[in-house]
This record gives sequence, structure tokens and C-alpha cells, in this order.
Amino acid sequence: MKWISHAGKAVLCALALGAALAFPAGKGKADPVSVKKAAIIIDDFGNDLKGTKEMMELPVPFTAAVMPFLPTTKRDAEWAHRLGHDVLVHLPMEPVKGKKSWLGPHPIMTDLSDEEIRKRVEAAIDDVPYAIGMNNHMGSKATADERVMRIVLEVCRERHLLFFDSRTSYRSQVPVLAKQLGVRTEENQLFFDDVYSRSHIIKQLALFKKKLDQNRVCTAIGHVGVTGVPMAEELKKTVLELSPEVTFLTLSEFIAVKTKGNQDEASPESAGKLQN
Repeated sequence: MKWISHAGKAVLCALALGAALAFPAGKGKADPVSVKKAAIIIDDFGNDLKGTKEMMELPVPFTAAVMPFLPTTKRDAEWAHRLGHDVLVHLPMEPVKGKKSWLGPHPIMTDLSDEEIRKRVEAAIDDVPYAIGMNNHMGSKATADERVMRIVLEVCRERHLLFFDSRTSYRSQVPVLAKQLGVRTEENQLFFDDVYSRSHIIKQLALFKKKLDQNRVCTAIGHVGVTGVPMAEELKKTVLELSPEVTFLTLSEFIAVKTKGNQDEASPESAGKLQN
């Protein structure tokens, strides 16, 4: 065909764009051409909260943090896995402030014995199918406790799981202990919905874009629940806008790409290239 009408060109462009944005059944793959990399973690799956379906329908890979021992724990973990997303155990952990009822069943408390902490962590892992790691639900007190986090991370090492630090406390022991124990780890850089309003979510999404422009990589947390539906709606708009220039990865992929990048930068070959 020697010529295509303007209308035909428009149709072909639309089809190409749709194909580029479509998310296949398997995991997302890092695009080597794209420089910016993002990992989005969505917390609080497992209790059929508002926005669950909308989040699962996002057109890019993300990581689903599923709370253990709840009515839809297994359903949500299996659902996310089937769609190619990573699954985390969203481990309930003691906060400095807040009601114990917010934590859910069998939380990790700082007054528990070593044996009970280990027992609860192992049971939580066993309750969430397909988990490749865990992150803390609340936990500002527990993640700052060296004894507690050493046990949690030792179990992660034994189970070959990563740990994502939600950074609910600036006193978190995770970075130091994870390095000592050889546990793969990454930490949250931004909460999208720590204030329950659409306007705040939009503001945080703008900050997310800014961080990607500045640092080329970013991790961020959103939630199902009170903010679930507006969070999913605004997040979908943002990822569709950013997809041409940002590669959205599951958490395990993000850590692997970041680790490889750090290794490449530290290699003798890279050092030689920088000197030439």
C-alpha cells in the first residue's frame, strides 16, 4: 500500500499506543531504553477493601502487599500472582501510636518472646501464597527494635525472602541488619495517600513524578481501603501518562535492576570507561 489516509494513520498510532501500554499476563520486563524505573507497592490487600478490583486492573506491574489471616488473603495473593504482580506478606507490626485493633490478627509486638515472634512471622509467610518478601504494616515501634527486626530478617533469610521497609520510622533497624544478614532490601520513598483526600493523592503523585525526574528511580506506597478507589483512579492516570518514559517494575525486578546497576558502576570495566 503506497499511501494511508490521515484517519488510517490515526488508527495505527492509537493501536500502537494501546499495544505499548497494555500489560501482558506475565511479569513486566525492564525496558533497557527507558532510564527511569519505578516500583509501586499497594498495601492492605486481604480484607476485600474498597479499591481492590480497581488496583488489580492497573495497566502496569506493581507489588501487592497482602495482610495474613484475613478473609480474602489467599484470594488476593493468588489474584495478584495470576496477573504477574509480585506478592508481599504485609506483616502487622506494633506502632508507636495507634489502636491494636488496626493491626489485624497475630501482630508482631515488641513484648513478645523471641520464639513467639519467629512463630508468628513464619505463620504469616505460610498464610500468604506466592510471597516473594514482606513489608511492615504500621510498625513504627517494632521496626525500630533491633531484637525484633533481627528475628524477622533472619526468617526472611532462611525463607529466601526480601524485605521492603515501609519507613514508618526514621529509627528503622532494617538497613543495618539486612546488610549484616545478607537480606535483599529496599525502602519506601513516598506515601501517596497518607492523608485521606484526592487532592493530597494528586499532590503526592506530582511529587512522585518530580522524584523520578531528579533521581531516575523511585519507590512509593498506596493503599486499598478508605482511599482505595480515588487512589486507583489517579494512579492509573499517572502511570498511563508516564509509561512512555518510565518502566514500572515489580519490587523483585526493581531490586534486581538497581543491584545490577550498582554492580556495573563499581566494576573495573565501568571505572575504565569513566576514566577514558
